[in-house]
Amino acid sequence: MSEYQIREISTREFGELWVPHGKRIFEDESQIFSLRNALSEEELAKSNSLKSNLGEPIRINLGIYRGDEFVGWSWGYQESNIRFYMCNSAILPKHRRKGLYSKLLKEMMTRIEDLGFQEIFSRHTPTNNPIIIAKLKAGFVITSMEISDIFGTLIHLSYYPNQLRKKMLEYRVGEIKPDSEIKKLLGIE
Repeated sequence: MSEYQIREISTREFGELWVPHGKRIFEDESQIFSLRNALSEEELAKSNSLKSNLGEPIRINLGIYRGDEFVGWSWGYQESNIRFYMCNSAILPKHRRKGLYSKLLKEMMTRIEDLGFQEIFSRHTPTNNPIIIAKLKAGFVITSMEISDIFGTLIHLSYYPNQLRKKMLEYRVGEIKPDSEIKKLLGIE
C-alpha cells in the first residue's frame, strides 16, 4: 500500500485524467440521462447564468497514484455553507481490493472536516455495495432515497462530524430514546 500516494489535483488536470476512465468505469452501472441533451439553447444559457450567480464553491479533487500511474479518484464540492457533496469516486479494476478506496475516503473526509463542513453526503445506486459498505464502516448512515431522472434510484449516505447531530439522527429514526441532552436541544425539558 505504501507504493500508492494520494495527491490533490487541479480541476483541469482531474478532468483530463477522469474522462477516459470515468466513462469506462460507469458505463455499465446505469443508463445515465444527459440533461444537457434535453435542454434547449435558451435553457442552457439560463442554466449557465444561474450557475455563475453561485460563485466559486470549494471543490476537492483527489487522485490516487502508483508512481506516475493514475489508478483512482475521489472528488466533490461544496453544496452550502454546511454541506459537502462527495460526487464521484472509483479505483480502477486492477487496483481494487487493496484498501485504496478506504484510504482515499479517509483522506477526503479529513480534508472536508478540516474545512469545517457539518455534513458530508453522497448518492449511490442501491447495488453499489462495495462503496456503500465502505462508507457505512466509515460512519456514514443512510439518510434518504431519491428517484432521479438522470441516474434512476439513488441511496443518500450522510456523515456528521458533530456527535450531537449523529445522536439527533439516531433519535429521529427511533434508534434511541430522548435523553436530557436531546430534550434540551429540542426545548422539551
